[in-house]
Amino acid sequence: MCKSVTTGEWKKVFYEKMEEAKPADSWDLIIDPNLKHNVLAPGWKQYLELHASGRFHCSWCWHTWQSPHVVILFHMYLDRAQRAGSVRMRVFKQLCYECGTAHLDESSMLEENIESLVDNLITSLREQCYGEHGGQYRIHVASRQDHRRHRGEFCEACQEGIVHWKPSEKLLEEEATTYTFSRAPSPTKPQAEGGSGCNFCSIPWCLFWATVLLLIIYLQFSFRSSV
Repeated sequence: MCKSVTTGEWKKVFYEKMEEAKPADSWDLIIDPNLKHNVLAPGWKQYLELHASGRFHCSWCWHTWQSPHVVILFHMYLDRAQRAGSVRMRVFKQLCYECGTAHLDESSMLEENIESLVDNLITSLREQCYGEHGGQYRIHVASRQDHRRHRGEFCEACQEGIVHWKPSEKLLEEEATTYTFSRAPSPTKPQAEGGSGCNFCSIPWCLFWATVLLLIIYLQFSFRSSV
């Protein structure tokens, strides 16, 4: 059974893996909600995780939702002289689309995802801070094309200009098909016979109105004859 990973567990996994990767250096992990994309102090490096999977919980209406498009920003710095490094991390939030409140809600990562997320962070850290190459990034299931449209107006990362989602070809084809069949018929072309609308100029309707007219004439003559 999977469980959510707290901030303390984030640090625990990171420290354990960094102890294995770089036992001679001391590294720290700091949660920084004010971290900005592409705004770096001198000597700092950046790694952006674009397709993490997380669960959100609205603190106002208690609505919960799963998202495969959680963005996590990391800034990294290594002081080689002190053999100490620091990582600052920001998990971008999302708005609840059920109640429409302006309160941004935090996501909780699942235990089975935290290992690969930290592995990718350390791979980027070794490349950018230590100049090592040959590491492999772990591909998340969430990084595969998703056929549901991402609601960027509710995403903090999208609002700050981070492009991390684009519709798949299948989704674009489905939307194009939906648009084609939902458009109103052209005024210069008659509606197809199999359409759902009613054509009052069709033969059945003409016969119906002719019958009604004849019935009215018959009733009028019958009434005059009786008088």
